[in-house]
Amino acid sequence: MSEHASKKYDVIVVGGGNAALCAALSAREQGASVLVLERAPFEERGGNSAYTDGLMRVVYEGADDIRALAPDLTDEEMANSDFGSYTEDDFFDDMARITQYRTDPDLCEILVRRSKETLLWMRDQGVRFMPNFGRQAFRVDGRFKFWGGATIVVASGGPGLVDALFATAEKKGVEVMYEAWVRGLIHDDAGVHGVSVQHDGKTVEFRASAVILACGGFEANAEWRARYLGPGWDLAKVRGTRFNNGDGLAMALAIGAQPYGHWSGCHATAWERYASEFGDLAVTPQYQRHSYPFAVVVNKDGRRFIDEGADFRNYTYAKYGQAVLQQPGQVAWQIYDAKTRHLLRDEYRTRTVTKVSADTLEELADRIEEIDKDQFLATIREFNGAVQQDVPFNPNVKDGRGAPGLPVPRSNWACTIDTAPFEAYAVTCGVTFTFGGVRVTTRAEVVNTAQEVIRGLYAAGEMIGGIFYFNYPGASGLTSGAVFGRLAGRSAALFALGARTTATPLEETRKYG
Repeated sequence: MSEHASKKYDVIVVGGGNAALCAALSAREQGASVLVLERAPFEERGGNSAYTDGLMRVVYEGADDIRALAPDLTDEEMANSDFGSYTEDDFFDDMARITQYRTDPDLCEILVRRSKETLLWMRDQGVRFMPNFGRQAFRVDGRFKFWGGATIVVASGGPGLVDALFATAEKKGVEVMYEAWVRGLIHDDAGVHGVSVQHDGKTVEFRASAVILACGGFEANAEWRARYLGPGWDLAKVRGTRFNNGDGLAMALAIGAQPYGHWSGCHATAWERYASEFGDLAVTPQYQRHSYPFAVVVNKDGRRFIDEGADFRNYTYAKYGQAVLQQPGQVAWQIYDAKTRHLLRDEYRTRTVTKVSADTLEELADRIEEIDKDQFLATIREFNGAVQQDVPFNPNVKDGRGAPGLPVPRSNWACTIDTAPFEAYAVTCGVTFTFGGVRVTTRAEVVNTAQEVIRGLYAAGEMIGGIFYFNYPGASGLTSGAVFGRLAGRSAALFALGARTTATPLEETRKYG
């Protein structure tokens, strides 16, 4: 402890997930001395990144770009895959559409245009990528056809991503301290000069020329969720780490940082009803329930409340958790029949599911117990009668096989629920990360409420506001963390190294606007 406290660093990074580690590696790449302060113990390191499946949205023009990111692909795998392409225009269109055209144009441009170069850089940092054959592709005529714009995944998922980045960081001389709870920023009129840290029962100050806050949002803080997201959000499950309590946001706001973005918005999805309160690395991936585009989803009243087939899962799952939270008892049931059971993702076949099955819909309703049986049966009859059965079913495209004319219309992938056996899966709301954050410049510098850069303070990952609103394109969270982590690390290192060699920092305080 004394060794760290007595030393002044060029850059201190607060956090231990994807964004934080990309920031640390990027700063180290510029020649800066770097200390990473991770609040979690070693066994729980990695923030929310460790709880993800490692999927990353990235721009690519075709198969050659995929192979550059995943050089381990065999010739046979390449020949049996239709990767298509995902252009910058595609990414921009998705970001604009999904955020209802509110995404900050400057930050969005950085995210999109630097996505490929950042993943190639991560590959060089020891992260191993592969196409996500199991979850983002269906086999058509013997070939895997990818859909939804999210093709690349870290080979060993979130834990593999975290382990690879930590290993490279330590190899390159980045110092890491675990169970280091950063409680505040050391600052004065000239800017930020370090952090106050609680470790091993003592509070110590660590000094640095620049500090990068990359320690997540406030999704694990029930009181903040109720305050900012609204009534009932304190009842949501937390999909990821228990340590994202808004500490970084609180300390930044305390010194005048400008709140920015969608503070009443978050990424939340349908989640196993009886999941643990916080993420559990051993079982959390089994709590996902993302095959709902092929289901009929009903609440306790036996009524549908979402368009299950509005779009690919990648573009709806992050907002449908809120829809479930708003239902009676914060619960819903996903209903499948024998025709679509083969399309269910692997997590539906684990032990950690709340599931009932039956040979008739009447018996299914009885086994669910809490559902309004008469209304449920009426809903299914009405839905079955509205399905456009003359339109071919195709899970690889938005097939237009809908069920129009219903109180809640169905847009795609509508299949009648009429073939035994029938299955029902209970879900609630699982919150992933919050969208509100602090305002940053295009160099990841934190801005205060006077529109001035706070000298020496940078942010990355969930800490940055203004990127996602209402919803987000699936797999863009890790990409955003990596892109802005890398940017923040470079910017902070250049600032710190300039401060090392000059009597005053590189620039006078700048106005941002």
